[in-house]
Amino acid sequence: MEIYDLIVIGGGPGGYLAAERAGHAGLKTLVIEKREFGGVCLNEGCVPSKTFLNSAKVLDYANHASNYGVNVEGKANVDQKFVVNRKNGVVKMLVSGIKAQLKRNKVTMKNAEAFIEGKVAEGFSVKAGEEKFVGKRLLIATGSMPVVPPIPGLKENLQAGVVMTNREILDLEVIPKSLVVIGGGVIGLEMASYFSSVGTEVTVVEMLNKIAGPTENEISAILQKTLERKGVKFCLGAKVTAVEKDGVIFEKDGKSQKVEAEKILCSIGRRAVTQGFGLENIGVNLERGAIVTDEQMRTNVANVYAAGDVNGKIMLAHTAYREAEVAINTILGKKDRMQYNVIPSVIYTNPEVGSVGETEESAKQKGLDVKCVSIPLTYSGRYVAENKELDGICKLVINNKTNTLIGAHIIGSYSGEYIVAVSALIDLEVDIENIKKLVFPHPTVCEIVREAIFSI
Repeated sequence: MEIYDLIVIGGGPGGYLAAERAGHAGLKTLVIEKREFGGVCLNEGCVPSKTFLNSAKVLDYANHASNYGVNVEGKANVDQKFVVNRKNGVVKMLVSGIKAQLKRNKVTMKNAEAFIEGKVAEGFSVKAGEEKFVGKRLLIATGSMPVVPPIPGLKENLQAGVVMTNREILDLEVIPKSLVVIGGGVIGLEMASYFSSVGTEVTVVEMLNKIAGPTENEISAILQKTLERKGVKFCLGAKVTAVEKDGVIFEKDGKSQKVEAEKILCSIGRRAVTQGFGLENIGVNLERGAIVTDEQMRTNVANVYAAGDVNGKIMLAHTAYREAEVAINTILGKKDRMQYNVIPSVIYTNPEVGSVGETEESAKQKGLDVKCVSIPLTYSGRYVAENKELDGICKLVINNKTNTLIGAHIIGSYSGEYIVAVSALIDLEVDIENIKKLVFPHPTVCEIVREAIFSI
């Protein structure tokens, strides 16, 4: 059996980047992926959904062009089959790029189902299809899968094609007349935003009393208002009790109600993939179905690491990238660790939401002495010049004890592009007085951060 310095199980963001970094560092590396390289993010998540959302943004611009002095005859519409084909082309190109990069770094790729047989003298025995290999070290990056709870009728209608997950909805070539989205988290909201833009009657059913999960309350409320203005209906504080072929039954305020729909999207959440590939054969510890890891991405088993959604910490592709780098640096003997408090997140609706760090609520729950400032994006000249609806805001959370930023939450154009700059300010613990000395290009929307700092 061929022996590798590192065997990576899973070819998604955490897996392929770990393999790439390991190969570049000279480690003999094998990466095994049972589906498509690029994982959920590239094939049926982050990237394909953004091709959809960009088409919706172009459509919105076209249908509201008169707001900016541009005259367009008639009403613009979407060719959904073209959108899906374009999405497939984007995915194909990027997957090819990943494979080329792995090959360039001398990584061996196997398209097969992996199974960990157990420990051997040289390390760990792993099957890839019918082939057997030995890895001195393992990195588990098997990702996550959609949660499909035992709601009556959900599984049956998923099999019948009435209910979809993020995988199926991104291959939908016919725009449905109506859509019920079960779950008001990021995936649900992005798809609600897209399909409402292209003409579908969309209803979001969410068990919590707010949308967008842990998103800052003020931001969440503005996002809901914006989507409602586009025609999305929300049923909050509503528990789904049954799924039927023509709609969803839910309970709200003690009363049973039904919302009818042609299609249903199940976006309740995701869970780590930790079953079916032999983790139990080497004794890796799990907690609530996810692999337990420390700040260096080490598991309880020596020379076994885990990165990405499989550890259940923050299920975002860019978190997986960083975790992969930390794992490989640890393997190489370089000092490194994960810092989850500075992981930014983005909701790619129109407008975008960019967030990082503590919210006002989470800071107070932790007993931190904070002050918050919230200012409208109308302080930005570029934002006003480019937008008709002007309800965007920038909210900062400041630690009074250290006089540093510990959170930032922005809703408005380009927020997903410049939230990383605020992440850096939080990570580096830059004093507020020193942030005031930074020069922002003008006119840009990111100037709103400077304006907010000076309004403290």
